[in-house]
Amino acid sequence: MSLSSARQRRATAASPPSDDGYSKEAKDRRRRPGGDGDGEEEEGIRWFLPFLALGLLRHMSASSNLIHDCDEVFNYWEPLHFLLYRSGFQTWEYSSSFALRSYLYLFIHGLVAGPASLIFGEHKVRVFYSVRIFLGLISSITETVLVVALSRRYGKRSACYVLAMLCLTSGCFFASTSFLPSSFSMYAVTLSSALFLLEKYAAAVSVAAAGVILGWPFSILVFLPVTVYSLIRGSFRRVFLSGFLTSLFLLVLSVVADYYCYGKWTASVFNLLKYNILGGGESHLYGTEGPSFYFRNGFNNFNFAFILALLFLGIMPFARKKYAPDLLIVVSPLYIWLTFMSLQAHKEERFLYPIYPLICVAAAAVIDIFPDFFHDKYSSEQSIFEKIAKGLRPLILGFILCASHSRTFSMLNGYGAPLQIYHHLEYHEDTGPGSVLCVGSEWHRYPSSFFIPSYISEVRWIDDGFRGLLPFPFNETLGGTTAAPSYFNDKNKASDEQYLKDIGACNLLVELDLRRPYPSRGSNMSTWETLAALPFLDREMSPALYRSFFIPYRWQSNNVFGLYKLLRRLRTD
Repeated sequence: MSLSSARQRRATAASPPSDDGYSKEAKDRRRRPGGDGDGEEEEGIRWFLPFLALGLLRHMSASSNLIHDCDEVFNYWEPLHFLLYRSGFQTWEYSSSFALRSYLYLFIHGLVAGPASLIFGEHKVRVFYSVRIFLGLISSITETVLVVALSRRYGKRSACYVLAMLCLTSGCFFASTSFLPSSFSMYAVTLSSALFLLEKYAAAVSVAAAGVILGWPFSILVFLPVTVYSLIRGSFRRVFLSGFLTSLFLLVLSVVADYYCYGKWTASVFNLLKYNILGGGESHLYGTEGPSFYFRNGFNNFNFAFILALLFLGIMPFARKKYAPDLLIVVSPLYIWLTFMSLQAHKEERFLYPIYPLICVAAAAVIDIFPDFFHDKYSSEQSIFEKIAKGLRPLILGFILCASHSRTFSMLNGYGAPLQIYHHLEYHEDTGPGSVLCVGSEWHRYPSSFFIPSYISEVRWIDDGFRGLLPFPFNETLGGTTAAPSYFNDKNKASDEQYLKDIGACNLLVELDLRRPYPSRGSNMSTWETLAALPFLDREMSPALYRSFFIPYRWQSNNVFGLYKLLRRLRTD
């Protein structure tokens, strides 16, 4: 009896320690199909649920999103409109003298816009939304792969947190369907990170190469950690060749596309890098911001999720078993990019788009690991603090999502008037063919020529005091996309030709009336009649809290609104 007890004690002492779920063996079991771990955890979330949720939210974004930056209109929507309809505005970057923008990026979207223009005919607005739905589809696919990859590596709970934030945070809602290279780089960062977690290293590097060349060349910093570790972990030769051949193939395509459009052999990717780095690009001409700009914008678009994301590095000493090194590699571009971009004088909100999904991943990881701070590894029972921390997780997530919805609602309802006003143009064909639409200080909210009906022969700018260089219509006489007009320059100096001299030629006028002491052009009711007027949030006169977030029963009463107007010149006998 004593011999049996001794053997039992030795067997107990020799038994392996209990698995905490974060050890290398536990991770391997989760990765390995058919392992001896929990089958549901190994399998992770299936593809259908996240794709359905993301698809619905991206469709909502495509149909209701604002145009947040005039660069989206004049550098992408307008050249695409010209390729389809032979009319549209051209910026100096598309002059063949500078050739800073890639036509290959436009051609990719033309694969959808071209057939849509044939299907919808004169209904150009539908072509606009078809492209947006295409962007939402790409976003949904890449984010679905990321959610599935996270669920297989770190469990369903963490992946569900990421899914919720990808769906509902304001930043992801707005960036996902923006027609911008930074959004394209965001798709690539999302997919490349997911493939890295799935140990598809060659594919991860190829996607990174596409994000840099087809999207935004400067985003190479965001892809750097995943690319370096993919080369280390995978077959170096195979991973290197995959990235190199993808880069070479896309560069050749880009050069061919640029030759076709610019009419000369040039490489827009290298021209952009040369202008901004080697040539000392003068981006400060387009506005500068302080070092806190991106932190303020990060909080506006992700509220407390942004703060939690910044704390990810701080939890690593406590969570290294679970998150190091793979998730740290995936999230590290968040800090690299924030630091690099904050040091630049010229700052714009869209420059942070590539790291938006990483903010969600980092914040979800912090929320998921929160109860572990109160876990006693020497006790088999949960402490009261650990139980409270587990209960707080859904509350923290719920608060983040509610604040995000509040921000999205405020933005859509406060600043949605420009798109809606231009929609009204299609109901006023009685203005007559050959009409001229004039826009003054609101040129930067022009939503693109896709919203201009056929009875309007041209859109013209009128002088309201802006002294920078404005876009000009593509000039077919000078060669269209191959032209190098003399009125363009890279110093943001206004041209004498950019404004309409005879304002009497305007049949229609779009303006924003903020009810300042000085009168607006459309206030002369003996000259103009109001066809449509919609409320537009007055940023300068509204409190920061109420204009940034929708607060029930307070938002309408505490904010100040102007009127966004569509006016028509009265006919004279």
